[in-house]
Amino acid sequence: MKKIAMIGHKDISVRNGGVEVVVERLSEGLVNKGYLVTAYNRTDFKTKKVSIFHGIKMKYAPTLRKKGLAAMSSSFFATIQALLDKNDVFHFHAEGPAAMAWIPKFFKKRVIVTIHGLDHRRRKWGKLACWYIKLGERIAVKNADEIIVLSRGLQSYFKETYNRKTKLIPNGIDVVHKKKVDKIKKLGLDKNSYILYLGRIVPEKGVKELVISYNKIKTKKKLVIAGGSSDSNKYLEEVKNISKDNDNIIFTDFVVGDVLAELFSNAYIYVLPSKLEGMPMSLLEAMAYGNCCLVSDIPESIDVIKENGVSFKLSYTYDLSEKLEYLCNNIEIVDKYKKKSSNYIYKEYSWIYVIKKVSEVYEMSDNL
Repeated sequence: MKKIAMIGHKDISVRNGGVEVVVERLSEGLVNKGYLVTAYNRTDFKTKKVSIFHGIKMKYAPTLRKKGLAAMSSSFFATIQALLDKNDVFHFHAEGPAAMAWIPKFFKKRVIVTIHGLDHRRRKWGKLACWYIKLGERIAVKNADEIIVLSRGLQSYFKETYNRKTKLIPNGIDVVHKKKVDKIKKLGLDKNSYILYLGRIVPEKGVKELVISYNKIKTKKKLVIAGGSSDSNKYLEEVKNISKDNDNIIFTDFVVGDVLAELFSNAYIYVLPSKLEGMPMSLLEAMAYGNCCLVSDIPESIDVIKENGVSFKLSYTYDLSEKLEYLCNNIEIVDKYKKKSSNYIYKEYSWIYVIKKVSEVYEMSDNL
């Protein structure tokens, strides 16, 4: 059976973001189908290393821990190590790491690139980093046997920009199990007592606008911001600064395990005010837990919720305040969406389907 190298994520044993969740779940499913999967994680001298994680072989690529250099350095060393390990398929995740796709292609390996989003549009990167990420995009277009995208918007982008065909394979979602309030009591939270945002605190996620909008409304519901920075400490401090006078805004940093499950299970509503997405894993999870979801009207989020959630106009910040206050004051509307969200999302997004489609991509003949 083929040996698969996963390259471009941070560390799948730690929930850093949506990419790590996707790589972990995809790799686990591929292992169950008989593939030999190695995840080449980023590392430094402080990283806790494990050899096997959920049946996935774990290796650690040297990483320069500086903004703009982490993905470049780790993906380079991971690619070299994966070549030495004689992998058959090199699966790169994200545009920056895809800059190394030419190396295995030179050695006539099968190269797959998954584009999780247009990273060069993220505000946290400087001009040089954006140039490099864009370079990775162009190298993927030229060298990848197949490019996988997560949304119709990304598919249109590659067709219009490069006349490059792509495979549309969305993310999947696992069956989740709701948890009663326990560990989150120490945060002063109870069932339906808070609005939840869960994700990285970076400019493209619209967290600053969420806080500003929340500060304008009258509600007893708290706002929980569950997540940490990602090369964006200055932005995180800015968000915390505009939150400091409101005791009802709670920052938790990254959460995992039971705390993560409890936050999703007991939220009054879930909010995703993103300006830029590929396919938001946190939104899929929020709906799987049966949440009423309020999202910005970007195509990537609207494509997920369809008529099974509420949206606000991204270009008009007052609309987020109005929708927040409307939902806080109308529990019957919230309950209506809660009753149908999980059944809908399980029908639309299945890991069984995703893993089947990705394995088919691995087995196809080279296209280049």
